[in-house]
Amino acid sequence: MIYIETGSTDVYYNFGLEYYFATEKQLDDTVFLFWRTTPTLMVGKYQNVLEEINKPYADAHGIRLVRRMSGGGTIYTDMGGWQFTFIQQKSADEIEFHQYIAPVIGALREMGVDASFNGRNDLTIGGRKFSGNAQYRLGESVVHHGSLLFDTDIEQMVASTTVDSYKIVSKSIKSVRDRVTNIAEHLPAPMDADTFKQAMVRSIMNGSTRSYCVTAEDDVRIRQLAQEKFASWERIYGANPTFNIDRSGRFAGGKIQFKIDVRKGVIRSASVYGDFFSTLDAEAIGAALIGCRYERAAVLDALRAHGVDGAIYRISAEEMAGVIAD
Repeated sequence: MIYIETGSTDVYYNFGLEYYFATEKQLDDTVFLFWRTTPTLMVGKYQNVLEEINKPYADAHGIRLVRRMSGGGTIYTDMGGWQFTFIQQKSADEIEFHQYIAPVIGALREMGVDASFNGRNDLTIGGRKFSGNAQYRLGESVVHHGSLLFDTDIEQMVASTTVDSYKIVSKSIKSVRDRVTNIAEHLPAPMDADTFKQAMVRSIMNGSTRSYCVTAEDDVRIRQLAQEKFASWERIYGANPTFNIDRSGRFAGGKIQFKIDVRKGVIRSASVYGDFFSTLDAEAIGAALIGCRYERAAVLDALRAHGVDGAIYRISAEEMAGVIAD
């Protein structure tokens, strides 16, 4: 096994590095990575981003968003957590987790943590989850990656993936705390995040110091892949499945309702209803949205560009944008 230090906490760079060593620079042996990121929501390949995250909260708190190339659910990670990746040249067609999870469990048990595999894709301590895992094929490689909650901000994890309501969030935090746990809470003696990483890498590498250093040439290509494959709007939102939304709001000027069809992150049709007063026909308001990205700033720009702001009595374009894409 060969260890590669990514040297980055940028999620797009780290996923770009995964992609690079899985497809373009294949090494002779299994590649092992152990890395972390600034606060990030990682959405599964087949998920609808806007149904999985609390986007206003994520935007307000500077939480990054990325779409993985693997399936599974959305996870939150921050500088209190770690990610691990195994990249192996392998011809197997089936998803098989155990060979990649076993060394992680072994490393934790060496530290005195009673970790176990739940049989699907999670690792647990006393029945409480601390790790989610995902696996996929990329070219001739199998990529297995997983998350480790070490000292993650659970409150922020809950708030960024739920409706922003105090009561709901409060209940959700209690519920999540009953189901998840941080590894740091189960160590026999206190350990900081960096020491934990060193211990995990040493154990999983079985004492080997075999490694590969990313070259300047590698770095340039990895950064290109990070932008092309992971950081772009099209990659994050454009992969959303087709979905319909029905949103309504009540304001000083009356009720307004939007029925919108969204495909690949772009509004393809929109109908407007309500008891409001307007100098524009409902059809003209709906038409202003067609071809617009389904995100609040883009919706607001489209409404303003088509003269909708001020056309509806006592309902501003900003209020409408908040209803459509909150």
